[in-house]
Amino acid sequence: MAARVAVVGANGRMGRLVTRIIEAAEDLETHALIGSGDSLDAIAGADVVVDVTVSHVSQGVVERAIAERIPIVVGTSGWSRDRVAALAPLLGEEPASAVLVIPNFSIGSVLATSFAALASRYFDSIEIVEAHHAGKVDSPSGTAVRTAELIGEARSGIGPVAAPHIDQRARGEQVWSIPIHSLRMAGVVAKQDVLFGGTGETLTISHETLSSDAYEAGILVAVRAAPTVRGIVVGLDKLIDLRT
Repeated sequence: MAARVAVVGANGRMGRLVTRIIEAAEDLETHALIGSGDSLDAIAGADVVVDVTVSHVSQGVVERAIAERIPIVVGTSGWSRDRVAALAPLLGEEPASAVLVIPNFSIGSVLATSFAALASRYFDSIEIVEAHHAGKVDSPSGTAVRTAELIGEARSGIGPVAAPHIDQRARGEQVWSIPIHSLRMAGVVAKQDVLFGGTGETLTISHETLSSDAYEAGILVAVRAAPTVRGIVVGLDKLIDLRT
């Protein structure tokens, strides 16, 4: 039997993409398409909820899915580490469902972020430059925040990166001591460069999304995995095999 998927934020760019992918998959079917003016009551009976709304709406969607004990895939930006951690009491000690927070559905982006975390142990000078389309309302991007978090974890025994002149606004927003610079421009889908500086050398790990088709594989991985896991999962990297 095909898994029934409710898409919240179905009228947006990502919502339309998720809907197209679900309708094309033989093992998935659309349960409900919920727009900004529709009631969340429609998620009742779904096997999986996909949230691709906006930051201030996403919280309510996730809380409703938890209350209904329906696993939810969160593709909305703005879910910081602290915000995610606050969901744990709602799920309880023995979660009946799952919350999968996926900052980026691109397999290539997940790999680039993993490479950056690995490289961060060898460089003390690190900065992130991310660019998205002009319509993206939040910055820094969820992908950039997730990259900075993973770098911070990888460097937990080393210490913060070197980021001089942080009092200057042009130096970007710091996440885990790493400056992040955000561009919002016409003609861009998504791009992230993680720059490393060392003695006599620099290293750049770059990923660019050329079209939204890049998200298809990751969306399918997350939606198919959601009914089989419990608790909070952050990052597509937790759902794919990244062992060397």
